[in-house]
Amino acid sequence: MSSDSLTTILFVLVVLVTVAITFWASRQTKGAADFYAGGRGFTGFQNGMAISGDYMSAASFLGISGAIALYGYDGFLYSIGFLVAWLVALLLVAELLRNSGRYTMADQLAYRMRQRPVRTAAATSTVVVSIFYLLAQMVGAGALVALLLGADSDAAKNITIVLVGLLMIFYVTVGGMKGTTWVQIVKAILLMGGTILITILVLAKFDFHISELLGAAAANTGKGDAFLQPGLKYGIDTTSKIDFLSLGLALVLGTAGLPHILIRFYTVPTAKAARTSVLWAIGLIGAFYLMTLALGFGAAALLDTGAGSKVAASGGNLASPLLAEAVGGGDGTTGGAVLLALISAVAFATILAVVAGLTLTSASSVAHDLYATVFRRGEASERDEVRVARISAFVIGGIAIALAIPAQKLNIAFLVALAFAVAASANLPSLIYNLFWRRFNTRGATWAIYGGLIASVGLVFFSPVVSGSETALFTDHDWQWFPLSNPGIISIPIGFLLGWLGTITSHESDTAARYTELEVRALTGAGAEQAVQH
Repeated sequence: MSSDSLTTILFVLVVLVTVAITFWASRQTKGAADFYAGGRGFTGFQNGMAISGDYMSAASFLGISGAIALYGYDGFLYSIGFLVAWLVALLLVAELLRNSGRYTMADQLAYRMRQRPVRTAAATSTVVVSIFYLLAQMVGAGALVALLLGADSDAAKNITIVLVGLLMIFYVTVGGMKGTTWVQIVKAILLMGGTILITILVLAKFDFHISELLGAAAANTGKGDAFLQPGLKYGIDTTSKIDFLSLGLALVLGTAGLPHILIRFYTVPTAKAARTSVLWAIGLIGAFYLMTLALGFGAAALLDTGAGSKVAASGGNLASPLLAEAVGGGDGTTGGAVLLALISAVAFATILAVVAGLTLTSASSVAHDLYATVFRRGEASERDEVRVARISAFVIGGIAIALAIPAQKLNIAFLVALAFAVAASANLPSLIYNLFWRRFNTRGATWAIYGGLIASVGLVFFSPVVSGSETALFTDHDWQWFPLSNPGIISIPIGFLLGWLGTITSHESDTAARYTELEVRALTGAGAEQAVQH
């Protein structure tokens, strides 16, 4: 059997399994609590698996390994940033949000503030962050399928992106949170299994001596010791050093503001289950990011990563699948074909699971926050709310498809870093202030969200990412004036500053009265179940 045939069969199997799960879950989805939060019936272990499945995205599996293969030490900084970021989310936000919210991030923010302005701002931010993240996953899908099926034409990649978009819309509209969660659990099992297998095979090539692996990577790339030291990507000049600091801030602070990660804590019945799920997720995520070392440096040691190579041409996104082929025996061998097909199917499952979670999050925010609370002022029925969520999934999926097609030249780890910057600038300041500052009020929340959102998206628009460089979104135009690729170092302080400024310039005082109740509920979980029932 040819590699293409094997790959196609495995792809189809992955899709069929996830479609079957979605149909099964649709029969269990009765109302809004089932659609938004899976009926809050998942155990800590199950939710931990789903969180890791949601968090270990295509950016992690394809983008980070590619960044390491191309830039060595500097590429590994993505892994460190993503892992440390998870600890920040755990310590600052996760359990507190679970105890004091219901379905969306805005539930927690609006608890002691004016509902309509805060929910409008939070829903807007949620949709923007989700679309940035969706772009990364769908760009990865296009590159992956084009490689596997030998279809290098732009048309084939575009068709792939459209098909992935339609699949994610199907998962959300039919399966809701239950279907999405089980797809993420299956994906986490596949991803961990595939990554462990490739890591063992790579290390076996070097007799399990990591130093030999690193030496071979440095020698094969032709960059010598510079490949294993800081500076290959971010230490070239002062601008690149500041860009690295900006990237690090965005990665470390961004996770705590990612809505699709935060709402996962609403799917468990108790605060204890939320803590258990975090422990499982930390173990799985930590192990995975350690293994990206073997994937990235293994690709550098065993593949051609120079200018003009497949790895370089894809922005590093194809390093992991091509590495799987190499350790399986190489191009043209049965082992190589089997492993290439297997890892690619795993990556495809990764993309499907994450895009479903992202689409569900943004669709839920549009329906629950905008439609039910802002437009209908709390008068919408659960059936109407879920119907609007399903319609929103179609619209958001369509926007993501339209934007992903021109964004295919960008590294997907880099695209996700932009999503993290927007989340850290717009969502995190308002969440932190709301949880820990008694005086925080409605104006502060809206200024923090809109200010951070406009600053981060605006700076990206005027950066080399969008225009004025060879790898920009629009290579034929040049309107860039902001020199950094990641806006975090400027936009995150702006979000916090505007949240403070909006609060102290407002005379609203009734929010402080409800702070004590919110604080007790967030820290102890007391009253959280009653809030859910209301």
